[in-house]
Amino acid sequence: MQYYDRKSGTVEEAQEFQQGSLHFLYDTVFGRILLKCAVARPWLSKLYGLYQKSGLSKKDIKPFIEKNNIDVSAWDVNSFRCFNDFFTRKKDIGADLSDPNALLSIADSKIRIFPITEDLVLNVKRSRYTVGEILGDEALAEDFRGGTCIVFRLSVDDYHRYQYIDKGVALSHKKIKGMLHTVRAISEKYNVFSRNAREVHILNTESLGKVAQIEVGALFVGKIVNHPVASFEKMQEKGYFEYGGSTVVVLLNKEIQFDPDIAEMNAKDIEIKVHAGERIGTICV
Repeated sequence: MQYYDRKSGTVEEAQEFQQGSLHFLYDTVFGRILLKCAVARPWLSKLYGLYQKSGLSKKDIKPFIEKNNIDVSAWDVNSFRCFNDFFTRKKDIGADLSDPNALLSIADSKIRIFPITEDLVLNVKRSRYTVGEILGDEALAEDFRGGTCIVFRLSVDDYHRYQYIDKGVALSHKKIKGMLHTVRAISEKYNVFSRNAREVHILNTESLGKVAQIEVGALFVGKIVNHPVASFEKMQEKGYFEYGGSTVVVLLNKEIQFDPDIAEMNAKDIEIKVHAGERIGTICV
């Protein structure tokens, strides 16, 4: 899978973590039998999550850093008590908030942008979603007709905390029980954004109006952790994922002019690597 690195201005080939294991699970008969057990039984992911929180997992940190070439210069690696402490590490994202109309990335991730059609459908490569399916609410979907969907896909080597996209207040929050497929391209035909376990937050924001922010669980993600707040500031931390790569889906009904390089690569069906707090577009007023 290719992605565009904004920093270098080049298209790179992604080194996907445990790609061989995923091909076994999704592309072989025996693998799909095991997969059915794993995705339909969240307790398996929770059990794996308990191991990641135990002191036994501390030995996995340094090999993981080396294998995925992760820059940990800002942290004392020896201070982490377990793998989950390392995985959910905090950092200062250093966002520039001087321009209220700047649309900023909410996470270190690779993004894709999809138009929400007038019939409230999202066509994501090999998957077709209705907005109502993703939200778990057909009536609420009407608020995003003709809007924009941004998919922030976090890999296991990314910083796994995510932010609020704008200043505002929380309107509603619900958890949707579901399966735990991987969120990588190999699982696209499984419609993971509408079938996986997820948390749906509806926000009323200062510059973007009504926003839906949906955290989507994935294979071996032990937990989605959101901080309980009634109001929030732009780029304030919203929560984090415990072990595993996962995804945040953001639905907007405000017109956005995305930065030229992002718009160009998105039109070529190439993901764009971004960092939390990085400008990705302009909110049209």
